Amino acid sequence: MARDEMLTISEVVEEIGVPMSTFYRWRQLRKGPKAIKLPNGAVRIRRSELERWIADLEEAA
Repeated sequence: MARDEMLTISEVVEEIGVPMSTFYRWRQLRKGPKAIKLPNGAVRIRRSELERWIADLEEAA
């Protein structure tokens, strides 16, 4: 099984095509994909979580 890639917020916003400010607003509203806060304060999103979140958006549309 391949390791679940850990994406930075920059990588996520580039991939889904939204401004960084939009992504942070979604995080504040708890509408974005679940994230992991590392001990150094950096935030990462698992590839599998991003794909699950996108699939949920498709179902809701």
